[in-house]
Amino acid sequence: MDSLERQQLALTRYLRDPDNQSPPPGMKAARVEVYRDLVFNNVSQLLGGTFPVLIRIIGQDAWRTLIRGFLRDHRAQTPKFGEIAETFVGYLADRADVPGEGPWPGFLVELAHYEWVEMVLQQSDAQPLPPGDVESLLSRPLQVSPLAWPLAYAWPVQKLGPDYQPIAPPAEPTLLLVRRTADFSVRFSELSPLAWRLLQRIGEWPQMTGVEHLEALASEAGLPATAVFLDSGLALLRQLHDDGVVG
Repeated sequence: MDSLERQQLALTRYLRDPDNQSPPPGMKAARVEVYRDLVFNNVSQLLGGTFPVLIRIIGQDAWRTLIRGFLRDHRAQTPKFGEIAETFVGYLADRADVPGEGPWPGFLVELAHYEWVEMVLQQSDAQPLPPGDVESLLSRPLQVSPLAWPLAYAWPVQKLGPDYQPIAPPAEPTLLLVRRTADFSVRFSELSPLAWRLLQRIGEWPQMTGVEHLEALASEAGLPATAVFLDSGLALLRQLHDDGVVG
């Protein structure tokens, strides 16, 4: 290893973990501190725009602790800035706590994921579903738009904020539909368990027709596939079709 490589490694170790690493020998402190602050502030600002609610809940000091740990312990595999937020969510999910700090909110990871979803849908290159025939929803195979994500959380992530921080998740999960509209805004809506499962089924079995999904859904729920049930299911499919969720 030549002296330049040793200096580069010493510098990067210091930039990642200035509390426990020393800067390269012979490098002026003022100069290396400029790089230290640039790296930290750039990553903090890059991620801060994606997780505003999380930051308001935990506060700036705790946010800085998370960013410092992310820089110290994570090894990024992507050069794309837009994907750093996803790796940050994965970093949080892989760590139960941050050494030396108090316990984090139990909803930390799910809230981070919920906020990340909005960013990734806004930036997605996926195309909406083409216009379809609403009269064929029961007779033809269905698919879910890549710009519509049915999500399930243990915590009521859409309600969390500085004034609402439950200490335990509710008995029932939070089921949400997140979708990007034609004007590139991202909308969140709550789903009933049957509606959420219907979307999940369509994503899992895109070869099945609408009526096959509804009949299987009724069987899963222990309900008869009556005309009333199928009519209600068709009304739901029509609404999802009109919103560009299903086609």
